[in-house]
Amino acid sequence: MSEVKPTSPSESAPAKIAVKFLVNGEEVGMLVLSPKQFSTGSTGFFASGKVSLGDEAEKGYQAQVQLVRIGSKPR
Repeated sequence: MSEVKPTSPSESAPAKIAVKFLVNGEEVGMLVLSPKQFSTGSTGFFASGKVSLGDEAEKGYQAQVQLVRIGSKPR
């Protein structure tokens, strides 16, 4: 499991988060996550989009990525 860390110790959240999709070590797509407040009240980051893996899937794949900050939901 990878850990996402702030870009500098003084920042409370990363300025930009990107998730890369790799097939056999080659980058085939990327999603850039934006800050989000989820309907549950939790905060974090979210992105969705289409990714082509270079296989027989004509329209590619729909991808979603969410990072939810642990403990951010109001009590």
